[in-house]
Order: sequence, then structure tokens, then C-alpha cells
Amino acid sequence: MLARIEALNPRLNAFCLVSAGVARAAAREAEIAVMKREPIGPLHGVPVSIKDALYTRGLTTTGGSRLFAELLPEEDNVAVARLRVAGAVILGKTNLSEFGHKALTDNPMFGATRNPWNLERTPGGSSGGAAAAVAAGLGPIGLGTDGGGSVRIPAAFCGLVGLKPSYGRVPQAPGFPGWEHVSHTGPLTRTVRDAAAVLDVIAGADDRDRASLPRETGTYLEACERDIKGLHVAWTPDLGYAAVDERVLEICGNAAAEFENLGCHVEVVNPGWESPETAFATIVAAQFYAAWADELPAREADLDPTLVRFIRRGGAVTAREYLTAHARATAYWQEVHAFLARFDLLLTPTTAVPPFALDGRVPREIAGQEVSVLGWMPFTYPFNLTGQPAVSVPAGWTEDGLPVGLQIVGRRHADRTVLAAAAAYEAACPWRDRRPAL
Repeated sequence: MLARIEALNPRLNAFCLVSAGVARAAAREAEIAVMKREPIGPLHGVPVSIKDALYTRGLTTTGGSRLFAELLPEEDNVAVARLRVAGAVILGKTNLSEFGHKALTDNPMFGATRNPWNLERTPGGSSGGAAAAVAAGLGPIGLGTDGGGSVRIPAAFCGLVGLKPSYGRVPQAPGFPGWEHVSHTGPLTRTVRDAAAVLDVIAGADDRDRASLPRETGTYLEACERDIKGLHVAWTPDLGYAAVDERVLEICGNAAAEFENLGCHVEVVNPGWESPETAFATIVAAQFYAAWADELPAREADLDPTLVRFIRRGGAVTAREYLTAHARATAYWQEVHAFLARFDLLLTPTTAVPPFALDGRVPREIAGQEVSVLGWMPFTYPFNLTGQPAVSVPAGWTEDGLPVGLQIVGRRHADRTVLAAAAAYEAACPWRDRRPAL
């Protein structure tokens, strides 16, 4: 893996820190444990990468920001610590947008990450470094964070599995502020079972995060063997309000139809929900202002200009507007909850467009319609507001070889059902042997 990183990372910029010495030492320890027939963990010796937003003891953790260029955490994020205990070998830290503030992967300190399927396209973000690394074969597992789609979007753009577990399933502490109430930690992998195996390791309560959920009985890996025949599945191509690229609609529509062949009852639906974009953007902008406004204007020149604008937008949010946005999120959840009383799963495209150009700009027109700044990612952030489990799996590829993702959303805390459905779909439409030609 280290040799492949050395060969390919200069082209991809997936890793912003390669911990070769630490990885080799951990690998030697793993080998000795096997030779001595000592007890080993479920990920013993498996190479993993860690998104640079996640505190990692002994390794520089910057959040993609010059503000923390020399931060060396004294403790691990809970999920990172659990990976270590499970025997995983940390290869290094992967690139992101500054504090994950946008669903792209570039920052003033490390530059932009490229998509392995087309080096002139974005891998999405903000866990784009993790996705590019796994897609390019620079390790089988990337650990990312998802505050509005930041695991699922790069999974879709890079032809991977990206799992956002239920809110609280994986503890969030310690780490950088700004994503309270909406952030999830989850894996990017090549297969559904790899993602389930990681979730088995990192899930479970920790009192440092009082919103974290107790560990469930049984394993998520076992859930991948469940039969999904008879499940009631809703497929919505646009949530009733999104503009979607025709290529994405065709590929994801065909993927959704496959669930009929798997024995599910599939219904095409228009949920009738209004877009929660304003509530989502208000909440996160206000939280970013509270977290980082003290750095302005003294350190403004060191920050990504889009982050500066986002912080300032948060400064214009009143307390009443912030609380009203939270109330709107609660009302939105009530609508989603009532809808899912009829359905076990909701299928959507993961993104409204295939991977786009690596120029820092996002599509503002889709299928002939003008869209908002979040209009290209209308399917992901709603389920950060609700906290439901969701996974992106490869739905197919466009004629020019760009990956497209299908999102599978479950009921509250129904992580096992989501994984079972994803595994069944993978068995019917396998993708693991399709790799970018690097």
C-alpha cells in the first residue's frame, strides 16, 4: 500500500499525510501477534486511512486548515481509537475541504484532490481524499465524516460504498466544532460487507458524546445476510422538488427497478416534502460562525474564501432564525417519519449529477433548470437533519465512465435493514472488480 501511495498519490492528492513509519511499526506488531498466536482483532493488520477532520493521536490533524497546521492531538477520536484496538494499521490522513465546510475536496493548505476515474473531475467531498484513496487502491478502508453528504457524495462520485450510520451510532468526540446535531462518522469501502465490518468496530456508546447510542446485539456483518424479500421500498427520482441530470435518472431508475427482482415491493413516489435546504444551511452556518468567527479578520487570509463567506453568512443568523430552523428540521422529521410508516426503505439518487469539473465551482444549472448552491446534492443533507441511516452504493457508470450512486435510506435506527438491502443489491449487481485505469 505504501508503495502504491508513493506512486499514485502525487497525481491524486488523496493523502495529505502519509504515516509510513507508524504504519510499518504497526504492521510489524501485527505480524508478531499472528506468529505468537496472540488474540487478534477483527481488522488485524488491515490498512486504513483517516480523514484529516478526525483527531488522531500522534499524527498531525489539521481539519484542512492553516489554523491547525501543527495540531498534534493527545487523544484519538473514539472511532479512530476503536480501529486501533481492532488491529487496523493507519496509513495516514486524507484530504478534505477546510473543516468540511463544502462538499468538494480542496483547501488552501493541501490543494485539490482528483477523482481516480477522471483526473479532471472532482471526487466530491468533503471526504474526497478518503474516497479517492479507496477507489485508487491505496487501502481498502477510508474513515470519513458526513455532515451533509460528505461520505455518501464522494462514494457516489468514486464508485464506492459510503455509509452514514444512524445519528449517534458512532460517537463524534473529540473533534473540530461546527457540525453539531448533523455529523456522522462512517466508512468508505469497496464492498458493503467491508463497511459493515467497520461499523461493527466503531459503533457503540461513549460518554464523551452524550448523543451516542448503546451497542446493539449481534453484528452488522450478519445483517448483510438477511433476506430482503417482501420489503416495501419507495423510489423517488427527485424527492418532488429536485432537478436531476438525465443520465443519473436513467442509471438510478434501473438500479431501483432491480429491487423488484430481489423480491421487494417497489413503488414510485413523490413524498410531497418541501426542500429543507434553508433550515440546513441556517443551522450549519450559524454553528460555523460560533466556532470560527473569532479567527476573523486576523487570520482571514489563511482561510478558504468560501469558508470566510460561510462564516459571515452565519453571523447574520439571529437566535430566532437559528431556533426556527431547528423547529423546521423537527417538523421535517415528522413528515419523513409518517412517510416511512408505509415503507421500509427509500431509494433516491445520491447526487443529482455525475462528477463534475475540478475547478471549485458547483453546477448551478441541471436539466435546463437553475438550481441553488446545494441543488446538485439535494438528496443527502435532508437525512443529516433527520439522523436516519443511509448508504450510497454504485448504481452504474455513464457512457464516459463516470460513477453514479444510488442512495438507500432506512427508518430511524434501521442500520441493519439498510445494510441488508445494500448487500442484496451488491450481490445482484456486483461492482467490486470495476476499477479506474490508473
